[in-house]
Amino acid sequence: MLPSRYVKHSPASNESVSVQVLVLGDIGRSPRMQYHALSVARHGGRANIIGYHESAPHPDLLTNPRIKIYPLAPPPGVLKSRSIPFLISGPLKVLWQVWTLIRVLGYQAPPARWLLVQNPPSIPTLAIALVISVLRNTHLIIDWHNYGWSILAGTKGPNHPFVEISKAYECALGQAAPTASITVTNAMKRQLERDPYYIKSPILVLHDRPAALFQPLKSLPDRRDFLEKLPETRDLASNIMSEQTRLIVSSTSWTPDEDFSLLLRALVAYAKEDSACPIIAIITGKGPQKAMYEEQIQDLQRAGKLPNIRILTAWLSMEDYAALLRCADLGICLHMSSSGVDLPMKVVDMFGSGLPVAAYSGYESFDELVKEGVNGCGFETADELSTTLRRLFDGDGSGELQTLREGAKKESSLRWDEEWDRVLGRVLGVID
Repeated sequence: MLPSRYVKHSPASNESVSVQVLVLGDIGRSPRMQYHALSVARHGGRANIIGYHESAPHPDLLTNPRIKIYPLAPPPGVLKSRSIPFLISGPLKVLWQVWTLIRVLGYQAPPARWLLVQNPPSIPTLAIALVISVLRNTHLIIDWHNYGWSILAGTKGPNHPFVEISKAYECALGQAAPTASITVTNAMKRQLERDPYYIKSPILVLHDRPAALFQPLKSLPDRRDFLEKLPETRDLASNIMSEQTRLIVSSTSWTPDEDFSLLLRALVAYAKEDSACPIIAIITGKGPQKAMYEEQIQDLQRAGKLPNIRILTAWLSMEDYAALLRCADLGICLHMSSSGVDLPMKVVDMFGSGLPVAAYSGYESFDELVKEGVNGCGFETADELSTTLRRLFDGDGSGELQTLREGAKKESSLRWDEEWDRVLGRVLGVID
């Protein structure tokens, strides 16, 4: 039996606008797609968000009556086992995803006027989204965060046959599928308009902006209260407040596209200076390489290569993560863009919290977000990051750090709601 089709309401109203938001990933770790759903609901529309319901999503997502989560069933554990060759487990995993996507998108979730799909992952998401949009009379919009083929190239190598197939597939679906496309940077928009994509449908640039949850620090007593409450910082709260110890924060997915060893090498080099200010580094996030790096951290500590450096890993609630950002001295971003034209959401959240950043800068779109010497600093090597830390945390560097913090606070005034309303609100019909 074919899925039911969307029937346009006449006359249309904000309340009649319905949007399916699809992410073939953990909803709780997909902030941009959660913000799309919240924006639709804020204007009176209905949003159904489809994805894996694993980590806790944005709290407002669970309490808003205009938003409903339709969870996808995760693949069986046996398909994630490394004991099965990728040539077998890969296709079986895709078949499982095809079945769950069709079942939820086509039959469990009600038909909607719009289907907004995150890319990547591209396979099989884009093909299934296109088929469902045709069957259900739905307008399809692709939200390009990056390219699936470029991420695959980072693990398989640029000349792997799967990479070539993935690139051809992504280009073909990008041309055929959408009513419109959204990109996270101007550089990505320019790429999609050229070879090999040649996308002719409208392309809108919607820069990531922080949600209302991420706010600059209001007062020093608030900072002290949080630092004394958080287990990771409780025993060093007074030292952090007096700047005898500096607090740095990094968020990572613990994947190969973020070389965490770069930060470790930088901290080892930094710690060689006897006069270096002590640092506590809190690394948040989950991912496949976390255990490997935790072991490396322990090895460095046992070898005495991190004197006066404490590195802790944590998984925090959204509220505690936002509070940690506004209480930190510096944010560290290790994101290495596989495409060269995406931007890390974590830096957006840091700026939203008034936190200056030191970020890897070796890609084209970097300066669309981070302004050197204004709200942050760029680096490409461990030595450059070590030098930056030493300069900012030296007694003479406090003025520069304060300048960067003021720049980050200024950047925090640019918010998601205003950006979304300007770019997408009228397109979806929730703003007159």
